[in-house]
Amino acid sequence: MQIAIASGKGGTGKTTLSVNLATLLSRQNTQRSPKVLLADMDVEEPNSGLFLKGKLLRSEIKYRLVADWDEKKCTFCKRCANICEFNAIAFLGISVMVFPELCHSCYACSDLCPEDALPMVPRRMGEMKEYKLNDRLYFLESRLDIGVEQATPLIEQSRKEIRKNNSDQWITIIDAPPGTSCPVMEAVKDADIVLLVTEPTPFGLHDLTLAVETMRELNKPIAVVINKYGIGNDEVEQYCAKNSIPVIGKIPNLKEAAMLYSNGETMIDALPEIKVEIENIYRGITKLTEEKQ
Repeated sequence: MQIAIASGKGGTGKTTLSVNLATLLSRQNTQRSPKVLLADMDVEEPNSGLFLKGKLLRSEIKYRLVADWDEKKCTFCKRCANICEFNAIAFLGISVMVFPELCHSCYACSDLCPEDALPMVPRRMGEMKEYKLNDRLYFLESRLDIGVEQATPLIEQSRKEIRKNNSDQWITIIDAPPGTSCPVMEAVKDADIVLLVTEPTPFGLHDLTLAVETMRELNKPIAVVINKYGIGNDEVEQYCAKNSIPVIGKIPNLKEAAMLYSNGETMIDALPEIKVEIENIYRGITKLTEEKQ
């Protein structure tokens, strides 16, 4: 089973839920208990690793292919610039400029160049690391290099890595990027269910509605977790009830929780009320996924 944890905006508690849920599930001590993989796909600012310390199993540099101009072969027909939808190629007199930050690796310019003057070459975009925390908990972190514009290609490669190496005997938790843009949609592609973490505030409700619309366009089953429950108002609950969206968790707003978070510590050991709520959230996930089968 693959669970994606997303949010309409940053700072709602997405990583808090991801880390504590993964830790809790890894402690299930039954013969049939699956292994757990937490994958941080918020590649522009991954921070799940601040709470998880383990043994590094592997580190891999990730590349994407971008067009590279071969001056000796080019006849300046401009077919490449005309076909590129992302304005990644510009002609300046007798010179051609390729902007790798804009290149989407679609191969159109390379494949359609009659002179093979735009070969695709690898360009570093980031790094992926895998850690083992114990016999049942693993952590995958993908981190975009500073200055790289596009997060989606790195997320795509990380997602395929999970799909290739994972099996039905695992629970995978995806800590997705915040928002509703392309990186989020790429991160949740393989998810069986998407948990949308929000806050009971007007800002939280506004961004939750955007996230709900996005996931419905992707035809993804969704459920809502309200973090910092006890502040704000009940408009999020009213919205979910009106739109038939299950609310499967309400994590209380506690000063002690903020202190633990600031120290890079998980909450389920120190705060029983949060542990109970995380357990309820997983029961809610299990119930919803079984109903979909």
